[in-house]
Amino acid sequence: MSNQSVWMHIGAGSFHRAHQAWYMHKLREQGDTSWSIAMGNIREDAVPLLNQLKAQDGKYVLETVTPYGERRYETITSIRKILPWDSHLSSLIEQGANAETRVISFTVTESGYYLTPAHEIDLSAPDIQADLKGEARTLYGTLARILSARVNQCDAPVTLLNCDNLRHNGERFRNSFLTFLCAKGETALAQWVQENTTSPNTMVDRITPRPTSDVAERVKLATGANDGAAIMAESFIQWVIEDNFIAGRPALENVGVELVSSVLPWEEAKIRILNATHAAIAWAGTLAGFTYIDESTCQQTIYQIAWNYITQDVIPALSPSPLDLADYRDKVLSRFSNPYIKDTNQRVGADGLSKIPGMVTPTLAECFKKGKEPHATAMLPALFFLFLQRWADEQLPYKYQDGVLQETALREQFAGKDPLAAFLNDSALFGELSQRADFHALVKCSIEKLQLWLEQPEESMTAV
Repeated sequence: MSNQSVWMHIGAGSFHRAHQAWYMHKLREQGDTSWSIAMGNIREDAVPLLNQLKAQDGKYVLETVTPYGERRYETITSIRKILPWDSHLSSLIEQGANAETRVISFTVTESGYYLTPAHEIDLSAPDIQADLKGEARTLYGTLARILSARVNQCDAPVTLLNCDNLRHNGERFRNSFLTFLCAKGETALAQWVQENTTSPNTMVDRITPRPTSDVAERVKLATGANDGAAIMAESFIQWVIEDNFIAGRPALENVGVELVSSVLPWEEAKIRILNATHAAIAWAGTLAGFTYIDESTCQQTIYQIAWNYITQDVIPALSPSPLDLADYRDKVLSRFSNPYIKDTNQRVGADGLSKIPGMVTPTLAECFKKGKEPHATAMLPALFFLFLQRWADEQLPYKYQDGVLQETALREQFAGKDPLAAFLNDSALFGELSQRADFHALVKCSIEKLQLWLEQPEESMTAV
């Protein structure tokens, strides 16, 4: 492996294995074996998966399915090294400090960046505070350890590649990481990072549900393999990367990756049209008693809420665009309607406290700035409020997962005299809009409409 280049990935979730690892596998299929992946994880919860992958030499079967139910099975071979977990993260540090590692990528979800409404790192967050004192609970503390060791061992440049659904993901990660290092007193390391790393912006896309037991069963039937690490995803895939790698990169353009000078048009379309809509459908579907994204999307009212949001507010906000936004809307809603994916509302509806400020509030703010009331977009925070209300009343059919949830404080808020006012006054969710009476009135009106619909879920919602 010494004459090879290594792409080290932090974050052992399904998405990396269905997306970045798939592209790297396609390169290997073409005979380009000059790059391979070494994969590890920051938290201990991935240990069973890492152990399973190690037992399978890093190989696993990826099942993909089209909206028409056509299934395909591929054995992914690009992960050549599994980095075992320990409390010191010694394998991650050792691999990251090695000169053969030229790219360090990561998927830690939106909440894993601990960003404020101003898109800066929240240095007061408990996990960040722990890392400032020397722990490695977060990506920032982990990378500080890895790059400190790298400076001492090889002093070689490396690309730090954010592969999460975060607007301006490379820039915002980089600014937050540098702020973290300076707050930690590691100014020399911060200077090294500025001079010896790049952080390209990226846009990643492939719907990848959490794997269920029936995936392994279908894999066994189709391939004969007993695969304890099998995953499934939709057939659609896209990756757009700002071509700014400081230490070389794989020839990703040979396998369909778009290398561009700016990812902004793709990024904005994806975050506002796909990600925000996906979350809204999950919240609405949960409220209406559905389990899966496809059945939620196909409910007439929910589909109309999604379509109105994109058509009335997002497309005008993003126009002019080099992309055909109406076509993108239609493709996205078709993908969400895929009955074979069985993506859950629980997975997609997670991390709403980060998704509202990151994916929804910008459209709300832009509409108000133009003097237009965003009636269609206001449905999204209204849905999320009703969703949180169900959570506070312990009436959700599943455990809500949110990386920045402060459970006690939020329960107290919903037990208070006016939980809706407290929700709308939260600047962490809505920024300056939290002070606007017209915004409050619009969301209240949207909530009333939704409550009428939920009392009669089969009725159309043409008045919305």
